[in-house]
Amino acid sequence: MRALPAILAGALAVGVLIGVVLLRPTGRERPDLEEIGITARTYEAVVEDVVVAPCFANPELECADVVLRLTQGPDAGHEFSLAVVLSETSPSFAAGERIVLNYQEDAPAEFRYSYADRQRRPLLLWLAVAFAVVVVALGRLRGLAALIGLAGSVVVLLQFVIPAILDGRNPLLVAVIGASVIAYLALYAAHGFTRMTTVALLGTLAALALTAVLSWLVVGAARFSGLTADEAFIITIAGHFDLSGLILAGIVLGALGAIDDITVTQASTVWELHALRPDLGKAGLVRSGLRVGRDHVASTVNTLLLAYAGAAMPLLLFLVLAGQSIGAVLNGEVVAVEVVRTLVGSIGLVAAVPLTTWLAAVFASEEFAGRPQHPSEIG
Repeated sequence: MRALPAILAGALAVGVLIGVVLLRPTGRERPDLEEIGITARTYEAVVEDVVVAPCFANPELECADVVLRLTQGPDAGHEFSLAVVLSETSPSFAAGERIVLNYQEDAPAEFRYSYADRQRRPLLLWLAVAFAVVVVALGRLRGLAALIGLAGSVVVLLQFVIPAILDGRNPLLVAVIGASVIAYLALYAAHGFTRMTTVALLGTLAALALTAVLSWLVVGAARFSGLTADEAFIITIAGHFDLSGLILAGIVLGALGAIDDITVTQASTVWELHALRPDLGKAGLVRSGLRVGRDHVASTVNTLLLAYAGAAMPLLLFLVLAGQSIGAVLNGEVVAVEVVRTLVGSIGLVAAVPLTTWLAAVFASEEFAGRPQHPSEIG
């Protein structure tokens, strides 16, 4: 009985590895988006000068003649001008700032480069460094291990989940297998190979399976088309993709972060309770653990709602300005998808509490039977 959590986790790991092999990306040729004007080649340029004057074609409008010097690409070191019609939505330019340009090799020379975006990579890099420093400063070796788990999650997403979906694999199955791999990596990397971590992992996988099944049922009943963003239209032009399946994959992956957070908290709480009060028994551990879990669920559900609402803020503002009723707004697919994400993810989150609490109570009471033990002991 003592080895049961490890046996279950090992058996599930074998199943996950089989899933990875069966769903692995094949590397088959993918559609070339450059055929529809989407270019993957971008180069950096520096703004040398900006001259604002009435537009030549329409003097009633103002145009900015932006002089740019390329710092990357085949024309690095060369200067050229970019004409921009000024409006409330047009980008602003200042001498010395760095921008990113799209490059289309086959276009005429005067149209080969076009504005893409501002150069934000240095800012993002420094922000990532600051994040890593804060995590390691507070968590020390545990924080470093968490960062390693985070890096592993990114690798799984970029090297397995996204390529497999692009190869035409079932998005829901890919998301479930990918999320399971991430759960193994993130939990064991951050919390070590302890019995408590294994129990948290089992609770995570159980809640993840429930979330996947429920999302499959709800999204099927709602009959979502998946055509809720410009990117969806682009990938349908590039090839055949299961867009409703992409919604399912997003729900599963989006719920994982909150689920593994709550399962670790519940398992750790039960372990500590039993270490301090070994007289509580399994029923007492479950009752006490659930009281902590209710508080955690209340705050985490609100977090999920605010996270989705924050991401959809421009859309919500637009719908309010359109004067539509709440019922009409919620019925629209764009908003209904986010409602389903929140509610299905929250149901999986709530289910993780009793599942993990019960598992932790069973195995913690067995592990500590007759002797004191700290949760960090390897099991």
